[in-house]
Amino acid sequence: MSDHSDFNDLCRVAGKAAVAAAVSAAVIDAKPDSHASTDRENVISIGDNWPDPIIPGQMPVPDLPASILPTWVGRMAEAVAESTQTPPAMAVMCALSVLATALHRRFEVAPFGEEDEYTEPLSLWTLTALPSGSRKTAVINALAAPLVHWEKLERDRLRSEIARTTTARLVGKKRIEKLAKDAVNAESDEDRERIRKLIQEEEEAMPAEMRAPRLFTGDVTAERLQALLVEHGERMAVLSDEAGIFLIMAGMYSGGMASLDVFLQGHAGTPMRVDRADRCAHIDKPALTFGLALQPGVLADVASSRRFRDSGLLARFLFAMPESNVGKRDVRRRLTIPSYVKNDYESRLRALLDGRQQIASRPRVIGMSDPARELWLDFADEIEKQQGEHGGLESIADWSSKLPGAAARIAALLELAEVGPSTEAVSLDATAKAVELCRLLIPHAQAAFGLLGGDATDTDAAAIIKWARDGRRLSFSRRDCQKAMEGRFRSVARLEKALERLSQSDSARVNKVPNKGAPPTTMVRMNPKLFVD
Repeated sequence: MSDHSDFNDLCRVAGKAAVAAAVSAAVIDAKPDSHASTDRENVISIGDNWPDPIIPGQMPVPDLPASILPTWVGRMAEAVAESTQTPPAMAVMCALSVLATALHRRFEVAPFGEEDEYTEPLSLWTLTALPSGSRKTAVINALAAPLVHWEKLERDRLRSEIARTTTARLVGKKRIEKLAKDAVNAESDEDRERIRKLIQEEEEAMPAEMRAPRLFTGDVTAERLQALLVEHGERMAVLSDEAGIFLIMAGMYSGGMASLDVFLQGHAGTPMRVDRADRCAHIDKPALTFGLALQPGVLADVASSRRFRDSGLLARFLFAMPESNVGKRDVRRRLTIPSYVKNDYESRLRALLDGRQQIASRPRVIGMSDPARELWLDFADEIEKQQGEHGGLESIADWSSKLPGAAARIAALLELAEVGPSTEAVSLDATAKAVELCRLLIPHAQAAFGLLGGDATDTDAAAIIKWARDGRRLSFSRRDCQKAMEGRFRSVARLEKALERLSQSDSARVNKVPNKGAPPTTMVRMNPKLFVD
């Protein structure tokens, strides 16, 4: 049975013989250029019965409105997006990372109650992908400015105390060196023991090393990041618009050997123990936040490593893939961020940083209100049911399995930002906003993993579309498709997954055509709108 007659049979079953004839003339037996205009009109006419296709790997993504953030943060994010003429999604994601930078390690959220052993740290990893020239630096600088200002104020406030401590430690070390020499030269055990006690007293009296507080860094190696976590209360953030951090993760400074442990442990808050000849790092609850804005091409080139996916590193990021407005901006328009918005943002963020101690203490655990917990559990159940075989999230199950945890983290951040450090429990309102945001982030993640080559089913589906377009195949059998692309589809199961994805995205329809005395033929009809240039 030929492709042409199969398609006619399908159309007759639907009572559309005339349509089939039109498609036959317009697509399957398409003539050269003399009929191009008529062919296009016929295909458009047939396509009227089809919805617009969503090409796998090119999924449209929803906007991330600034209104989803707490009042003062949302106003600032919206003002930054307006001032820089950038998609609000970038400001929203960066603002969330700034909030996490101020609050991680000091607080944790416990969805099932403060006494429950399951808690989520408030570290957050966000990554926005936009092309070069999208003003990523301007957005990060505007939202991180209060963090820079706070670091400067603390550095100035502690300058004298840091100098006194440094001097005391220097004198103490020199004193210990001298006493050690005296002990070596002591003539009796009694004198040696007396000097040893003096050394011990000097060691105990020596003040702890003091440093100016740091909240974030930009370009850092894995080894230096371990040291920063030790030096600054077991918490650190990386806020950057450069791809250097991904190059470092890929092993740029370590002979191509990727060093991911410090990053993975910093997201989960698991104890870190490093004992090497050149360094030691003992951290009980590391907290690492990312706020990155990178070019899509750089992200695809660097992060497509299987190690990044298999280790779970990519699954920890919340992705935003907004449409770039480069080329659509009004160069004559100049909007500044209103001073009252900027001042309110800075003062409220500074208030969240009040009480931050240089030495890490036990984080305060915040529970969820009963209504908030029920909403969160409904969302977690919804995500769980989509992760199994043939589920809508099957291809990114590694990422979506962490989404309920991310929702709990975001809900706690939103609550703390709105109410302040005295927050007793995460409210229903904060949880509803967090769940709404996480739902919006799902298609962004699907687009990101498609870009990274992480969604093999999308890649297979896109290859079928290309094969059908190249051969002007509006209709074909599954067998013919597998035979033509046998290098890719060595198993029918893989081909069926790709065809199912095409069906879900309205790019194709799959039907069984009965055959007398033989098993039915699986026929695929492509959306005619895919053939219109």
